[in-house]
Amino acid sequence: MPLARISLSRDATADTVRAISDTVYEAMIEVASVPEHDKFQIVSRHATDELIYPEQGFLGVVYSAAIVFIQVTWNAGRTTDVKKAFYRAIADGIHAKTGLRKEDIIINLVEVQRENWSFGNGDLQYAPV
Repeated sequence: MPLARISLSRDATADTVRAISDTVYEAMIEVASVPEHDKFQIVSRHATDELIYPEQGFLGVVYSAAIVFIQVTWNAGRTTDVKKAFYRAIADGIHAKTGLRKEDIIINLVEVQRENWSFGNGDLQYAPV
C-alpha cells in the first residue's frame, strides 16, 4: 500500500522519470514484498531553486542539481534490513538505468498503520479486526 512521491528537476527527461518510477516500484515488489499492481506515485518536476539541499554536503555526501527526492509512505512493520536493502535497490537501480549519481538519491520513508488508507469509495479497506 505504498504511495511514492518523487520530486526532481524539471529538466529530467521523460525516460529518466520513467526509469526512476519503475525502479521505485520494482524495489517495492522485489525487496519490500509490496503486492503487484500496487503502484501509486506522484511525480513532481521543479525549477532548480525549488529543490533545496545543503550545497556543502551533509553526513559526508555532496549533492548536485540533479538531486532526486523520493518519499514513500507505507505500512509500518518492515525490518531495518529490509529498509536498507530497499534504499540500496533504488539507488543502484536508478544509477544503472539513468547514470544519475547515487549521492543524489534522497529517500525518506513514512510509516503508517494499515487503517490509514482508503483506496477508493471512501472505504477503509484494511479496517482493524
